[in-house]
Amino acid sequence: MAKEKVLVVDDEPAIRYTLSEALRGWGFEPHEAGTVAEALEVFEAEHPLVVLQDIGLPDGSGLDALHEYKTRQPQVVVIMITGNVMLEDTLTALRGGAYDFISKPVNLRELQVTIRNGTETGQLRREVVSIRRERASEFSFEQIIGTSQIMKEMIALARKVAASEASSVLLQGESGTGKDLVAKAIHYASSRAEAPFIAINCAAIPGTLIESELFGHEKGAFTDAKARKEGLFEQGHGGTIFLDEIGELELSLQAKLLRVLEESSFRRVGGLKDLPMDVRIIAASNRDLRAESESNHFRLDLYYRLSVIQIDLPPLRERGDDVLALAKYFITGFNKSLRKRVRGLSPEVEAIFRNYHWPGNVRELRNVIERVLILEDTDVITSIWLPRDLIRDERERGRDGLGTQMADLSSTHKPIVPGFILPDSGVELEKVELSLVQQAMDRSGGNQTKAAELLGISRDQLRYRLKKLEEIDQQ
Repeated sequence: MAKEKVLVVDDEPAIRYTLSEALRGWGFEPHEAGTVAEALEVFEAEHPLVVLQDIGLPDGSGLDALHEYKTRQPQVVVIMITGNVMLEDTLTALRGGAYDFISKPVNLRELQVTIRNGTETGQLRREVVSIRRERASEFSFEQIIGTSQIMKEMIALARKVAASEASSVLLQGESGTGKDLVAKAIHYASSRAEAPFIAINCAAIPGTLIESELFGHEKGAFTDAKARKEGLFEQGHGGTIFLDEIGELELSLQAKLLRVLEESSFRRVGGLKDLPMDVRIIAASNRDLRAESESNHFRLDLYYRLSVIQIDLPPLRERGDDVLALAKYFITGFNKSLRKRVRGLSPEVEAIFRNYHWPGNVRELRNVIERVLILEDTDVITSIWLPRDLIRDERERGRDGLGTQMADLSSTHKPIVPGFILPDSGVELEKVELSLVQQAMDRSGGNQTKAAELLGISRDQLRYRLKKLEEIDQQ
């Protein structure tokens, strides 16, 4: 296991030697520097978790070095050491981010305890930074799949909002369009990324409790308020509050939220004091809030306050071939979790996906891909395991197209296939189709690729029909 690095900065070699030897005995890897310049050079090269920093150095103050350390590596733990403890220096160091202050001559037992505690603090800080970076990567704009023009425009607007100081944003779009993903991308691309992102579904919490959830409450504010509780506006200080389904808020609470946004302060339930607020509000709704306000279901003044910056998320049916890119993305993800090796969609399924209206949007597509990968045994998704809604929609569209085609044919009296005339007694279309499939297989000597070419269909479509032939033979 690698030892944690500690940088010892002091202009006296004897002190550096004593502290370094003690650190080795405690299981650390010490590095030394005698000046500010040397300390910054070693710090940049070794990235220590802890720095023991003397204040008085030949080429400058250790307080200046402290500022540089915290700028380059905010999670570093800096313990200041000095022979002349001055109150002003102590306050400056602590305000500048110093972890602790130790006077000379150094008590090694006291230093050991301080170092151990500081190391634990530094490790926790490092883990938090690592987790935040992972979250920022997971929810970045680069993770939003879509190259259609309408999506490019939406993402460009969201990026501008993230870089701005806008205190409130409104996301509107149908259910399943990814409003929560866009909200997280805005947060993690903003200057608030290091602070919390807190999401609350306004439709999932009873109206009697949501005010307490948002603003907190004082002890005794109501029957079950046995202690003071911080609300989300306090917990999310400096970060982002995501109010999903904001259209479900009661009108009385909408009025309080408007006041909070206007005054940048709030009051706990049962409280007498206004508390300052520093959060960005991202509200989202699958309803048209302007229309809701005209029917008195949503406050018009709150709508205007929220919609200073409004981002409309397009439904999947308006995004063109984004549906195929998203399908590929979900296939890759479910291949890993379900241990499958599906390569993609058959041409038939691609056409179905393009034509389907996707009322559940991206969420519905994700669920369809998950279902099919669970059931599919081949390396390409065929229409066999698609949900009935997609197949029914495709068949209805096919019947409409066939009706138009038949009307055209009736006017010309020409058969669809030269040499084949529908007998007066009629035929069972499915049997004719399967008979042609069998003939094509016989003529191609069992070569599926050649048989598919003879029939003018894809190999996947042929395999689907061969499977039906097998089922008939088994009956």
